[in-house]
Amino acid sequence: MAVEYICKICRGHLKVKTSIVLAASKLHSSTRGLIFLNPEIGNYTTTTHPSFEIKEGEEYIYTCPICHSQLNSTKYKHLVRIIMIDENGKEFDIYFSGIAGEKCTYKISEDKVEEKTGPDVKHYDKYFDVPDEYKKYL
Repeated sequence: MAVEYICKICRGHLKVKTSIVLAASKLHSSTRGLIFLNPEIGNYTTTTHPSFEIKEGEEYIYTCPICHSQLNSTKYKHLVRIIMIDENGKEFDIYFSGIAGEKCTYKISEDKVEEKTGPDVKHYDKYFDVPDEYKKYL
């Protein structure tokens, strides 16, 4: 079994061939389109249609192209969550920044950081490197 990526709501498959496919729209704008993400953790290569320009530093709302549910986290500001299922069938929460140009990815299993990558993780470590009893204050 290959690594799969699914929607956190409908559990529909988001990976098609060599990309994760999501719908994206600019925050507070009607600008929207599809974005293809590289499924390799730490590879921040993206592809969009030439008419849908992703502007660095701007925040985007990501939705499932199947059920149209919002994938941006309500728990962690500026992060987006999807689910990864590895070759052994184990599930992980994958969080990445919803701000274009920021490079950070977290692979979480049962509230434990299994992997984190990218130069911008320092902005979001506060969400994951805090004891559970103090997370309610974030």
